[in-house]
Amino acid sequence: MDDVITIAGIPVARGETRKIELPIVRLYTDTEMAIPVYVQRGKKSGPTIFVCAALHGDELNGVEIISRLINSKALKSLRGTLIAVPVVNVYGVLQQSRYLPDRRDLNRSFPGSARGSLAARMAHVFLDQIVSKCDYGIDLHTGAVHRSNLPQIRANLDDQQTRAMAAAFGVPVLLNATLRDGSLRQAAADLGVRILLYEAGEALRFDELCIRAGLKGVLNVLRHLDMLPPRKAPHGIEPFVARRSGWLRAGDSGIVNHKRQLGDHVRKGETLATIADLYGNELDKVVADADGIIIGKQNIPLVQEGEAMYHVAYFHEPNEVLENLELLQDTLLPEENY
Repeated sequence: MDDVITIAGIPVARGETRKIELPIVRLYTDTEMAIPVYVQRGKKSGPTIFVCAALHGDELNGVEIISRLINSKALKSLRGTLIAVPVVNVYGVLQQSRYLPDRRDLNRSFPGSARGSLAARMAHVFLDQIVSKCDYGIDLHTGAVHRSNLPQIRANLDDQQTRAMAAAFGVPVLLNATLRDGSLRQAAADLGVRILLYEAGEALRFDELCIRAGLKGVLNVLRHLDMLPPRKAPHGIEPFVARRSGWLRAGDSGIVNHKRQLGDHVRKGETLATIADLYGNELDKVVADADGIIIGKQNIPLVQEGEAMYHVAYFHEPNEVLENLELLQDTLLPEENY
């Protein structure tokens, strides 16, 4: 671990904690814009990890996770360096929008460019000033507007160190996800930074279970990396890996009546929802194409033909996954010092 780490020209020595404003492109009103960055460094040597949220400006659960993280008593024993970024896409948060003012998706704009579009410039700054200084990362996300995701980790599970981090996070569902061009995960991997993507909840909503699972998961990873002392008792969640998942889509447009919900175990041939016209006449059924667990779901009861409705992960042990989802809920409902 370096004696001094510098972000936006501001040095942070071992044992110091700093709140830094990382300058980005100004608004056309000449208003200064900056990404808020919280840096906490332990006195003892250890890895450097970033935890970021709101890469998509309408995905807010991670904002609260980081708020609770940086105020956690557990960090008093931190070794190494934590770089926490509660809001990356500050423009999107202001507009309650997934996208940037140039209508681009920041998570498809990496590694970016110092002379490119607004999205490219932001991606370049974040990669250069934050990600490149780290050994590990955790990127916090939610589902899109009117879509909810079950708490899950997406990562390159073929890499043994990344898989161990994912298992340590402590959610039952691990999805082996390929790297997408232009994504933060892809750019981080190119720099040799191992990264997890946590998906949970719905855009523009706080979900207490998802927030607690995320906070506990981040702290579990810090313990796994020896950045925090180990817990006396293990978290007790056995993760299951899905190497395949898929979206079930509407075959017609109309009014939706959901039969199955997020986290349900579904069987091949089972009806998950019906679609009817305005007079109640059934137009179509959404049917499971294989056994699995619903890890993502559309919430609004209106659908267009071809629209994605259920995201199903396919497991060899769906009943065991379901039991661990229930265990996760039981362990997170009481107030707990993580």
